[in-house]
Amino acid sequence: MALAIDRIEDTVVISAEGQINSGNASAIEAELLSQVDKGEHRIVLDLAMLSYISSAGLRVVLLLAKRLKQVNGKLVLCALQSRVREVFDISGFLAILTVVDTREQAIRTATTAD
Repeated sequence: MALAIDRIEDTVVISAEGQINSGNASAIEAELLSQVDKGEHRIVLDLAMLSYISSAGLRVVLLLAKRLKQVNGKLVLCALQSRVREVFDISGFLAILTVVDTREQAIRTATTAD
C-alpha cells in the first residue's frame, strides 16, 4: 500500500495504490487524520489505483469524513475502480460520501462551498 500526497491550491489530493485492509488500515488512518490535524480541510482521495478495500478500510474513510465534518471540511472521493465502487455501494457509503468520476471533478468539488 502506498499513499502519494499532493497539494493543488488549497486542496490535498491523496492517491492510494494497492489495498487497504486490516493489516495496514491503522497506519493509513494515522496518515490521513494527521492531514486534518495539520489544518487540511479539503481532501480528495484518488482511488484510481486502489484494487481492494476491506471493512477496516471503509472505517478509515468514514473516520476521515467525520473528522472533516467536525472542522467544516470537505472529503471527495474519485476514480473508484468497479470492484472498489461495489464495496462502497453495498456498504451504503456511496449514499453518504461525495464520489465523482475524475480527479479534476473531485478537486473542483472540494474547492466549491457547500
